[in-house]
Amino acid sequence: MVVMLQYCPSMATSSQSGPLGRAAFTAGIDVGTTSVKAVVADEDGNIVERARLASALAMGAGGRFEHDAVATWWESPRLALRKVLAGQHVQAVAVSAMMPSVGPVDAAGRPLGPGLLYGDGRGSLRRPPATGDPATGDPATGDPATGAPAAGDSATGDPTGSYEMARLAGWAASQFPEACGYWPAQAVANASLAGPGVIDLASAFATGPLFGGSGWDEVVCRSAGLLPAQLPGVALFGQALGKVAGTDAVLGAGSVDGLCEQLVAGAVDDGDVLVALGSTLVVWLCVPGWPGEVPGLWRVPHFVAGKAMVGGASNAGGMWVDWVDRVLRPGGEVGVNGGGDLRAENVPLWWPWARGERVPWHDADLRIGLRGADLSQGPLCLRRAAFEASAFVVRHIVETASICGTKPGRFIVSGGGTANSAWLQALADVLGRPVVPVAVPETAALGAAFLARMAAGLESSIEDALRWARWRAPVEPRRNWAEAVARRYQLWSEELPRVRSS
Repeated sequence: MVVMLQYCPSMATSSQSGPLGRAAFTAGIDVGTTSVKAVVADEDGNIVERARLASALAMGAGGRFEHDAVATWWESPRLALRKVLAGQHVQAVAVSAMMPSVGPVDAAGRPLGPGLLYGDGRGSLRRPPATGDPATGDPATGDPATGAPAAGDSATGDPTGSYEMARLAGWAASQFPEACGYWPAQAVANASLAGPGVIDLASAFATGPLFGGSGWDEVVCRSAGLLPAQLPGVALFGQALGKVAGTDAVLGAGSVDGLCEQLVAGAVDDGDVLVALGSTLVVWLCVPGWPGEVPGLWRVPHFVAGKAMVGGASNAGGMWVDWVDRVLRPGGEVGVNGGGDLRAENVPLWWPWARGERVPWHDADLRIGLRGADLSQGPLCLRRAAFEASAFVVRHIVETASICGTKPGRFIVSGGGTANSAWLQALADVLGRPVVPVAVPETAALGAAFLARMAAGLESSIEDALRWARWRAPVEPRRNWAEAVARRYQLWSEELPRVRSS
């Protein structure tokens, strides 16, 4: 983690390509798990145009979790940008995307196969690459025979120690050996828009040991069946990369979707909690300095110097909520008492492990559990239980993160889930605290639009993105639900798996 600490101070600087000013619109594109969003924002962070396209997502046996990379990574960013540029002139564009992701590409960066996403079984079934030094004979950090996680893999508090990206890229290299490269979604989208297959430095760190801080690690790359030259170029976020094809707009380096959300969410005070209700649920507690490791959770630098965040990603987000909706079909089925007797005391318990779980268990084998369901409960009750399960995960992560010594204060909620009032209410009820939703759901795309301003020379510091943070009225917890919700959380917690020691 030493490299990450060195990286933190540079996050307050930018690459300037012109004089400072605030007259231009900029665009941000977010390549997400279930949709590609694009926004145009003015100098004050007001969205003046927006577009959304569904991602071509496929899930299947063996943990397959992938995009049609041509449709979602190559074509959708251009189409979404075209939609928001109708009638608007923008000075710069930047792309945000989820990590890890990887797909085989040709010389132009166009995908030749599927875009593998975080959690895909092909990233967990391959053994970790050996990282021993062939010159000195020093041992590797993983067990090449058993595939046991290497020291510092994702079961620890360091997400940069995960070999998942190396495994995913190794699978792509083994199946598409003719490919010129193996790139994440951000690099493919950038190549589609302007030509350079580049990711930002934060995304490079998110690839784990593949990136050694100063460049792609040749030993790790070769042990995964790759060459460093087959991975994308790396730039500092906010750096100008070129011109968007067919326009005079600058293409700037964006960043990981989580960082882009953080830029404009406003969770910067010690004790602030950022809850991102996206396809993935992400929970961060803002803490001063650099805390000690918390078992099962991640630690990452905050973009504000001198701060860090403790928490991580969970599968109990939008993918979980959408699955429950599809199963229940609340618009098409009516249960007992017109959909179920939705009372505080009449809600069952879900354990939301639809695709295993990430923090704090890092266990792909966990599966959905349901307790306390009966014939008096219809879709309304079961759906409320699904929201509560997601909120239980938030509470558990925050309580665990608090071990580092910082107690939670304000809860800020970002992401597409902020449009779902029932989800926000369940979150407030479970936490027993008000939750403050951000003003717009396209937070990652908006953060990318700010980074585009840096690429155009319109901003001098990444911390100035805080002026774009806006919130809606808080959602307050309901007193008449407090006792029943607290009882359910206690029962739910008693059935949690143990966190594996690292």
